[in-house]
Amino acid sequence: MAADFTTVDVDGREVRVSNPGKVFFSARGETKLDLVRHYLTVGPGVLRGVWCRPTVLHRFPDGAEGKSFYQKRVPERRPDWLQTAVVAFPSGRTATELCPTDLAHVIWAVNLGCLELHPWAVRRFEPHRPDELRVDLDPAPGLTFEAVRRATFLVRELLDEFGLVGWPRTSGGRGMHIVVRIVPTAGFTEVRDAALALARAAGRRAPDLITSAWRKQDRGRRVFVDYNQNARDRTLASAYSVRPGPEGRVAAPLRWEEVAGAEPGDFTIATMAGRWATAGDIEAALEDRAGSLAPLLDLAGRDASAGVADAPWPPHHPRPR
Repeated sequence: MAADFTTVDVDGREVRVSNPGKVFFSARGETKLDLVRHYLTVGPGVLRGVWCRPTVLHRFPDGAEGKSFYQKRVPERRPDWLQTAVVAFPSGRTATELCPTDLAHVIWAVNLGCLELHPWAVRRFEPHRPDELRVDLDPAPGLTFEAVRRATFLVRELLDEFGLVGWPRTSGGRGMHIVVRIVPTAGFTEVRDAALALARAAGRRAPDLITSAWRKQDRGRRVFVDYNQNARDRTLASAYSVRPGPEGRVAAPLRWEEVAGAEPGDFTIATMAGRWATAGDIEAALEDRAGSLAPLLDLAGRDASAGVADAPWPPHHPRPR
């Protein structure tokens, strides 16, 4: 019978893991300790995605197929070494969130049953100026992953034209994410405006494939570019986050040459150790490729001058003045 807890050494810091033998993924029987080992294996990559970022925890106390909840506020009872950051929501309320500065923070979160890490697009030392533009490609029900691949390459084409470098990842679900490192000079509203301009440009270039329509009934059988993922307090699962479900699929960074042949089911906690050993830290150069939003903001300005109205904001999100 498994012990009620174990400890793991994380770069010299001992982190307690309770119920290490508890099965979290039914397809192959991986346990909570296997989940911990996944995050230890991809440590440099996962830490890069959350380092010094306020981070929301998506917790699954009963395993990856059980009930879950998003935890924004860190528990009052926590290790004295745990780093946090205070964030402000559109409502004006605030929260003290986890702010990982080393891998021990990630493993501490995993011990709480956290599968997914959802970092903000800002660092705690620049809390109002995002350094990422995030492209979330969400296919309509029934669309194949081939449609998502086509949309991904089209967005890359546009990013190249605007002088920006995109880093593709499987979402761990049915879609894809593209992360763009940007110079942190604009606020959330401006970054969201740039994302909307990009989404609309993609829709104009491939109207039968891509849409920026917020209402589901207006999207048709197309890939939705969710521009609102760039609004304040919206988050995406970080690189190497494990997604809910029996297989333990992973949000996996890809090289562009891999996108054409990638399938979401290829990347699980069972395959990631081997992939990390062979592919390495794919996003290692991400920090060195920060680009300017100015060309996309110019496009947003031209759209507005042409009479193109703003698009809907997330529910309960006050429209900025």
